Amino acid sequence: MIDRRRFLELWHRLDVTVRDLPLGLLLLALSFVPALHSQGTDLGGVAPRPFDALAVPAIALQCLPLAARRRWPVVCLTLVALGFAVDQLHGYHSLAGIALPIALLSAGAHLERHRRATALVFSAAYVPLAVTLSRFGSGETSSGFVTFYLVLVLVWGIGAWLRSTRAAEAEHRLRVAEDTRAAERTRIARDLHDVVTHHVTAMVVQAEAARYLTAAPDRLDQALTAVTDTGRRAITDLRHLLDLLNPDHGTGPGTVPAGGLLTLVEQTRRAGQPVEFTEEGTPAEEAGSADLVAHRVVQEALTNALKHAHGSRTSVRVHHGEREITVEVGTDGSGSRAGSPDGGGWGLAGLRERVDVLGGDFSAGRRTDGGFVVRARIPAGSPS
Repeated sequence: MIDRRRFLELWHRLDVTVRDLPLGLLLLALSFVPALHSQGTDLGGVAPRPFDALAVPAIALQCLPLAARRRWPVVCLTLVALGFAVDQLHGYHSLAGIALPIALLSAGAHLERHRRATALVFSAAYVPLAVTLSRFGSGETSSGFVTFYLVLVLVWGIGAWLRSTRAAEAEHRLRVAEDTRAAERTRIARDLHDVVTHHVTAMVVQAEAARYLTAAPDRLDQALTAVTDTGRRAITDLRHLLDLLNPDHGTGPGTVPAGGLLTLVEQTRRAGQPVEFTEEGTPAEEAGSADLVAHRVVQEALTNALKHAHGSRTSVRVHHGEREITVEVGTDGSGSRAGSPDGGGWGLAGLRERVDVLGGDFSAGRRTDGGFVVRARIPAGSPS
């Protein structure tokens, strides 16, 4: 059986219209249940009428466009409103009338452009509908039409509030990302200052002292050896800091190193680690920093596999979706173990922070067969 987490991952990979379609189909099916006929919205008091041939397209026009409520909210709202008007004017009063507030809520939450014009157009369209219903109906009072309109305005307002909340959350994530980047730059600058100040100052002092030891060859040799050792330590530390900024010299920070994931896999294979690599989908054109974070997840996981499960069969699976990248790297526990990959190192903790900043999910832990698995879901399109 597919576990809940795996099912949710597969579900979120589907197109948003496919995920929204079941709601419309469910409402369509319920609308044709005999016990629920004429149990929907009754605006205008038009006498109830049994379902006829026109009822089928009227109900379908209200239900099926809900599949596009997030992808094309204006189109969805327009079709649903037309179906609702036909439904009310012919007295079907079907359960499908629930689709109108759903479409309106979705438009308020997901419409990005021309929001005010859309609200004005649909408000104006409501007037002739109310006038027509008052003529054909049993005399709905003007207060009833006004109340129904205010309910629709409230639904739109709730959708607008959801949209503003989502925008505020995205802005908060952007601020967190910027603060994290600033903190990382400060930390690297501090480390560079410490390395350069400490090692270079020591080298200068030792070199100055060596000038006065020309009459003592043994001591001069010791002093020059000390300078050499200090210089080597400085180079090692500086290389480590440069790797944090640019692991593959020649590529700029924030970009995926040349060769990408395949290069990482090939390097790991040459080191003696059997790696099975699967990459699905096409990387998004505007993935933001998601590609780089996915690269870092694979890099760190393969490094841990080499250090802690050398010789174990290792699998790397990467899926590029429209809105996210999913990564899974696991070992089967058949090789030698030099330690535990979750033993408190900074690597996995740093990856978790990177993924969390982008609003994704990260997990790392033991498998039942003794291996280790790292999983990450990284939203694409997030700013670097």
